[in-house]
Amino acid sequence: MTLQWTAVAFFLYAEIGVNVILCVPFLSAQRWRSVFNWRIWSWLSPYWNKCFFTMIMVLIVLFLDAVREVHKYSGPEPMQDAKVNPNVYDHVHMKLFRAQRNLYISGFSLFLWLIMRRVVTLLNQVAVTLENNAGVQAQMDSALKAAQQHQEDNLTLKQALLEGDKSMSATKQQMKLEVEKLAGQLKAAEDAVRRSHAEVEAMRRQAKGLAQEYDRLLREHHQLQAPDAAHSFIL
Repeated sequence: MTLQWTAVAFFLYAEIGVNVILCVPFLSAQRWRSVFNWRIWSWLSPYWNKCFFTMIMVLIVLFLDAVREVHKYSGPEPMQDAKVNPNVYDHVHMKLFRAQRNLYISGFSLFLWLIMRRVVTLLNQVAVTLENNAGVQAQMDSALKAAQQHQEDNLTLKQALLEGDKSMSATKQQMKLEVEKLAGQLKAAEDAVRRSHAEVEAMRRQAKGLAQEYDRLLREHHQLQAPDAAHSFIL
């Protein structure tokens, strides 16, 4: 195996290892996101796209070269020469085997390189989605708590209003009884005042009658004293 295909083979093994590690089930997407947020990745991020597309171009070139080699050694001309010379037959098959091996190595390297980038992107998206879901869940929990608190406040207010209505109705009933009691007392006082006025009027009429009677008696007294005085003057 030449140096370039040895490097591609090691690159393929590295890709397999990285993809296996990325697909480990007990490493969550949030943990991978924290790993991807290391400072070294931010330092390498300006070169990442260039490196990615460069590797794609290199792997595509190697893949096309492997396809060309497979097509070259699987054609009719090498097989005709191999039938004539048995040593050439073994050499052609060895070349064809190497070309197919290189084709598989470059093809799987290209495929896993694309898969690895896609897996990293999906892990980041899943981590962001989980963080957003956690934020939305926290907002929903706070909104639910606020709604429950609002409902409890409404129940407390309704109970307070019911108690206020009950106390107000009791107060109204008590005030109504007090008003009725005061109205009865006022009526009794008015009756007492009317009776007092009637008694005063009767006493006034009686006093007036007594005064008239006194005046009459006084006049009769003067009339009775007048003849006695005249008789004593004559004597």
